[in-house]
Amino acid sequence: MPNRPAALVRGLIALAAATGIAIECAEGNPLVVLGFFTVWTNTAVAVVLGLGAARAWTGRPPVPAVWTGGVLLCITVVGLVFHLVLDNPGSSFNQAADIARLSGARAVANQLLHTVTPIGVALEWLLLTPPGAFRPRHAVLWLAAPGAYLLFALVRGALLPAGARTRYTYPFLDVAAHGYAGVLVNALVLGAVFLAVGLLLVAADRFRPAVAGRRNRISSLGAGGLK
Repeated sequence: MPNRPAALVRGLIALAAATGIAIECAEGNPLVVLGFFTVWTNTAVAVVLGLGAARAWTGRPPVPAVWTGGVLLCITVVGLVFHLVLDNPGSSFNQAADIARLSGARAVANQLLHTVTPIGVALEWLLLTPPGAFRPRHAVLWLAAPGAYLLFALVRGALLPAGARTRYTYPFLDVAAHGYAGVLVNALVLGAVFLAVGLLLVAADRFRPAVAGRRNRISSLGAGGLK
């Protein structure tokens, strides 16, 4: 049975991700923009949520939980790292001054990619999907995405000239500043964060109330409470 409200919500989240990416590419160098994990993850949000919207609109089965969960994990970490690490004056990897200088379309894109989509994907999971679909093994499988990005970022940095401004996309992956040993430590810490958040999502998915109906409907929150 088609689920048009769910399709609309998922479509809007996918549109927010795609809009943020489009603005960044239009305002900057697309080859540089596409090198950031935030953009990788928001691309996944646009594709997976867009596919989910199409399936809900036509009444087809939802996207497999291993894919939606992986997107949820990655975009959650993107939001947490941005707000707690990069945009935090108390962090040793603080970039708050550079972020504060963003204006106009770039500021809009920044909010779409780092705030709107993480919140939107989390709400979509909580309100539009039935609980209990995630498995502990998924938390391990989801590490493939940050692992692939780490390899990409290090190879990219090694190939670019030493003076390139965006040689390393994130300060905690900057081999020139920390050396490979330091970057490895940072990567292991981040990997542990991904795994811990993934396991927390699996546990939360098992015990959260079933707000959505059997066919991923938006349930009424009226009389009778959660169902």
